[in-house]
Amino acid sequence: MVKIHSVETLGALDGPGIRTVIFFAGCPMRCVYCHNPDTWQGGEERDERELADWCVRYKPYYGADGGVTLSGGEPLLQRDGAVKLLTGLKERGINTAIDTGGGIFCPDALKLSDLTIIDIKHPDESVFKKITGVEQTALIKTLEFLRTHKKRFWVRHVCVPGLTDNAQDVLKVKAMAKGAEKIELLPYHTMGVHKWEKLGLDYPLKGTPPLGEEKLRELNELL
Repeated sequence: MVKIHSVETLGALDGPGIRTVIFFAGCPMRCVYCHNPDTWQGGEERDERELADWCVRYKPYYGADGGVTLSGGEPLLQRDGAVKLLTGLKERGINTAIDTGGGIFCPDALKLSDLTIIDIKHPDESVFKKITGVEQTALIKTLEFLRTHKKRFWVRHVCVPGLTDNAQDVLKVKAMAKGAEKIELLPYHTMGVHKWEKLGLDYPLKGTPPLGEEKLRELNELL
């Protein structure tokens, strides 16, 4: 059994094509700008095989590029469940992707996934720990594994004003992303702040403005 926070059908932002996105409950990280703190705990228990069967009903919409993305939270925190679900999806001929924060190294899941989308929070290990609350070790191991095994992967980096939008840091992210099919710079937004407030949590970046379009354009040109 695997604990699931929610499921999005016909998603278009978590991998190529049209996808079913399964949000796993639980995460080892406590990122200061997390926009899904509601996924940290709880969740509904689902059987992996039943969940894979449920995804089959959307297979006609996936086309050649779409499929199912395991997201979260952190899907690799539930290692066994993620591997069982990926295996079930592959048995049913469904393309798979993992959207991970890099906080858990799980080679068995990485082998099964057709695409890994990995978020590099910060290139500096000390700042990485301040942002996430965990060590950078699993992220480095994951990137090395993906390159060594010639696995398809994308890299994402959230650009937070004054924290992760430094030009030199973005270039370091690019260097860490060697072998990636593409790098996506995501602008920091405040749409998840209300979730922190609803959960009775103090938002660490209170007062930080969203990243401006011009700054994002400059950083993308730098890449």
